[in-house]
Amino acid sequence: MIRVTIESVRDRLSRRDPVTAPLAGRAEAAVALLLSPGRTGLDLLLIRRAERMGDPWSGQMGLPGGRRDAADVDLIATAVRETREEIGLDLSGAELLGQLDDLAPTIEHLPRMLVRPYVFAVGDKPELLLSEEVALTLWTGLETLSAAVVEETIMVREWRRSVTGYRLGPHLVWGMTERILKPFMELTGVV
Repeated sequence: MIRVTIESVRDRLSRRDPVTAPLAGRAEAAVALLLSPGRTGLDLLLIRRAERMGDPWSGQMGLPGGRRDAADVDLIATAVRETREEIGLDLSGAELLGQLDDLAPTIEHLPRMLVRPYVFAVGDKPELLLSEEVALTLWTGLETLSAAVVEETIMVREWRRSVTGYRLGPHLVWGMTERILKPFMELTGVV
């Protein structure tokens, strides 16, 4: 395993063209992968969404982000705004390292949307101010995440699903977030 640094992530992201998908009647959304120096490499910030009626991702582990507002000039602005709203972090001083491939939910009952992930370096771990949308935050090392791959059967509403994800103590990172993180981990060489 190689030691991942901000410089190596920046370099690897700059050498690829992210795959962008056509909207095809889907809403747009963006998320932020926030990286900070850790004890043994880079740490990534995860959030657990608050339990909320009507939220298809209620209570799940994820990344700061959400739907594009009409006032957002682009999806980077969406990621920046949503990060500020959800965890009180102003990304104006952060470095945008790059963009990952667009993706969409694969489960029929989820909203038709296109999600664009952006990767930011935030320097030392900032103080966070959680909104009512976020129950908790968790910084985890990329190496720790890489070693935490599991396959589990879970209940999602009334459906039993077998999922691949990352088990971090009581928290399971799966679904869209796992689909964002897996290629990112492969790209950075952590896996």
